[in-house]
Amino acid sequence: MTTYYATPAAANYHTPPSHGHRQRGIRMCDTCGSVEQPTIRPFRLCGGCMTTSYCSPECQKTHWPSHKAICQHTIAQVASTKQQPISADYPDENIAKLLRRFTSQHTNLLGWAGFQALQLKRVPSNVRQSALLIELTPRPSSDPHRQFVVKGTHIVPRTYVTSRDPLVAADIQRREERCRRAGGIGTAVVLIQCGAVSQVMPVEVDPPAKISWDERSDWADVLAHFVDSGRSDFKPISTTARGVFYG
Repeated sequence: MTTYYATPAAANYHTPPSHGHRQRGIRMCDTCGSVEQPTIRPFRLCGGCMTTSYCSPECQKTHWPSHKAICQHTIAQVASTKQQPISADYPDENIAKLLRRFTSQHTNLLGWAGFQALQLKRVPSNVRQSALLIELTPRPSSDPHRQFVVKGTHIVPRTYVTSRDPLVAADIQRREERCRRAGGIGTAVVLIQCGAVSQVMPVEVDPPAKISWDERSDWADVLAHFVDSGRSDFKPISTTARGVFYG
């Protein structure tokens, strides 16, 4: 049964994107957990794996002993894909690099989609049982924001991700424990996949009482829409006692 909503799931849903500046999602420091304020102080990415964020050189240095193994593992995985074109119609060999860029650009959207897909507002325990798999298809384009389209989405057992790679599983568990110590419900797992290449995105989730996002059953349509349009300025709708807000 199709659910119809009076308001769109996100701000600027019906307006064309503007790429006058580099777009990407908001980052969180993997050491101290602080949230980036891009206009004040942009966070840095690890120069090796290009997936972990830090607010300062000090936090990066502190985290290195625990990050070293997964960082080197990620670098090796990326290197192994560089000479594997995904198809004759898509000559760019470095799909892994494009997936990392895609994940960085759409951090907010992917985290929201995972929250909605796993129904974490109503069933928080799903965070420990299931994961969201997003299948992408490459789309040759001169626009760096529009390199993929969504082929399909699937709810899979969390073990589909964690059983494949012990180092990735250990990194997810580390984030899970940190999140719960801070009062959260755990780490939602989103797997972005294009052909044989994949990117795991762990999302540390606050308690449902602290999350004001509306529940949306149209999350898959919203995900496909923002990916297709190349927009990364996703701001989900929240209905509170003070009114309706986006962001």
